[in-house]
Amino acid sequence: MSEEKIPSTHRDYISALATGLEVLGAFDGQNKEMTLSQVAEKMGIDRAKARRFLLTLHSLGYIRREGRLFALAPKVLSLGQAYTSSNGYIAVVEHYLKSITAELGESASLGKLDGQSVVYVARSPASHRLMSINITTGTRLPAPYTSMGRVLAAHLDASELTAWANEAQLHPHTEKSITTAQALEQELIKVKQQGFSIVDQELEAGLRSVAVPVFNGKGELLGAMNLSTNALRVSLEIITEHCIPVLKHAAEQIKQDLR
Repeated sequence: MSEEKIPSTHRDYISALATGLEVLGAFDGQNKEMTLSQVAEKMGIDRAKARRFLLTLHSLGYIRREGRLFALAPKVLSLGQAYTSSNGYIAVVEHYLKSITAELGESASLGKLDGQSVVYVARSPASHRLMSINITTGTRLPAPYTSMGRVLAAHLDASELTAWANEAQLHPHTEKSITTAQALEQELIKVKQQGFSIVDQELEAGLRSVAVPVFNGKGELLGAMNLSTNALRVSLEIITEHCIPVLKHAAEQIKQDLR
């Protein structure tokens, strides 16, 4: 069961802190540098409020400023480093991700669910590039269309799973994409029963991925581990007969190491 979150109307909810973090999140691959007006427009706030947040974040070292342009500063990386450092299992997982890449020659990753997104928290990249975007630690992708996202959503409680599927923003990224909440919910139930998820070219043409859940020694879900490959190079038969067993073996080894 997911942790209960207080609503934005709760007396303990700090709106200023929330907005400040959202301002940091406004900078991404498509918005690496923005003016004050652009930040205000993207955030849906007035210029005066955007200016206060940007100047405060600049003072703290999380934002750099060059003339009229604002951008993230290297200090932002310390937030991600703190997460990695406080989760000792990351180093163990990375070891097995590298082993998977060495054995199968494909990129392997560990992801966590964050709402309707899956966030990459560890990764072992292969030499070849599969997607139109560069995947790195911290990259976010739409969870309904990723194998890791479906594995993680499949482990929600039944009522949460249904709500998650109904809240999903479903788009036909390709002709193979699931486009209804009912179809997504049925797929998640299937994933939970079989213990893995295969997503075949639903997010991007030519991209095929498979994921399995990863647990610690107490049986707590740590995340999902996936393998991404090119649909023309690796058949579904190879994924089923060879890749899934390799992933499941690595997941079991991680569980044993973390007992």
